[in-house]
Amino acid sequence: MIGVALVVLVVLMVLSIPIAVTLLGLGMFMDAAYSRFPLHRALGEILWTASDSFLLISIPLFILLGEILVRSGVARRTYGALDAWLSWLPGGLLHANIGTAAFFSATSGSSVATAATVGTVAMPQARALGYDERLFAGSIAAGGTLGIMIPPSINLIVYGFMTETSIPRLFVAGILPGVMLALMFILGTAGLCSLKPAWGGPVFVHSWRDRLRGLVDLVPMLGLFAVIIGSIYTGWATPTEAAAVGVLATLGIAAVNRTLSFAMLNAAILGTMRTTAMIMLIIISAYFLNFVLSAVGATQALSHLVGASGLSPLATMLLIVGMYVILGFFIETLSLMVITVPVVAPVVVAIGYDPIWFGIMLILLIEMALITPPVGLNLYVVQGVRGHGSISDVIMGAIPYALTMLVMAALLIAFPQIALYLPNAMN
Repeated sequence: MIGVALVVLVVLMVLSIPIAVTLLGLGMFMDAAYSRFPLHRALGEILWTASDSFLLISIPLFILLGEILVRSGVARRTYGALDAWLSWLPGGLLHANIGTAAFFSATSGSSVATAATVGTVAMPQARALGYDERLFAGSIAAGGTLGIMIPPSINLIVYGFMTETSIPRLFVAGILPGVMLALMFILGTAGLCSLKPAWGGPVFVHSWRDRLRGLVDLVPMLGLFAVIIGSIYTGWATPTEAAAVGVLATLGIAAVNRTLSFAMLNAAILGTMRTTAMIMLIIISAYFLNFVLSAVGATQALSHLVGASGLSPLATMLLIVGMYVILGFFIETLSLMVITVPVVAPVVVAIGYDPIWFGIMLILLIEMALITPPVGLNLYVVQGVRGHGSISDVIMGAIPYALTMLVMAALLIAFPQIALYLPNAMN
């Protein structure tokens, strides 16, 4: 049954049918083929149940926050400040790409928005200063993936909603792995550019005066992060309320930068509406498919199959990691998550893994899917910003960073406390 569903899913996606329609259609197919009852009659109730949650209001709010930041000029100032602090390393501006992406990730919650923002600011520098464009573009695409690891993360909100896991604990769990991954990107880039200096372009050493002056431009991002995460951590606000406070703070930043206008707000709100509608349609369709799979016994059959396989928990987890790596080549990240989480998460918990830990591992694996062809969205976003050459250049440049993510996945398996130390400390 699971095999039939997977084959139908792959066929529909190969035909380039939108993922929401694919999920809904597969649910209808499974209903007609395997159920004795007209499960589609429950679609209305499922639609209401899937969307009637106060927590989901945080998704459009975090998207709106990122949209306003993109148009307020904050990213450009942040890039300049990090350039002054990091460009002395082998690789020069490549590190500013990663650093700016990490800072923007701490407020936007979206990898695609992060990659687009940093790419718009940074990409013109590549040709002007003689950088290897493949590695330069790859660093932007990889840095953008941090948007769904470093909190606040829209994908972590969706995971927490689907598994009934604490969103504040998930947010706190993502901080240390996100920072570690950003540092691993920087160290890996410095190592590559030490071996191949031509890839890194010129190295600039800025004065301490310029560096200290640039710290002022980091204040808005650091302040937003402190407001959002601090209000959640202290219990002063729920994730949804923290998102609303973050939007108000972002409007204040835009006003200070003199970029706040009705035209800017109109563009930000329209972008938020498009993205939110897409996410909610996918979630509702996935909920119906998951309801059908559970009703016809597919979820229970998979759990029984894993339990009867005789594999150790570690071997089972390695199989799950391999499955996500392979599926990530072909399925868009949010779709991959909502398709698999209701089936895989119970299995992971049943073999003894912490759902908070698995949420971070899952985010890491779908981060890798963002920079692996043929579906990796960040690759196409960066190529679109680049505006010339071939997508293969961006793919080649992203390979070292994808391998770095595999190393990070191995570290998470070997040392679960990387993800669990901060959430446990919250207790």
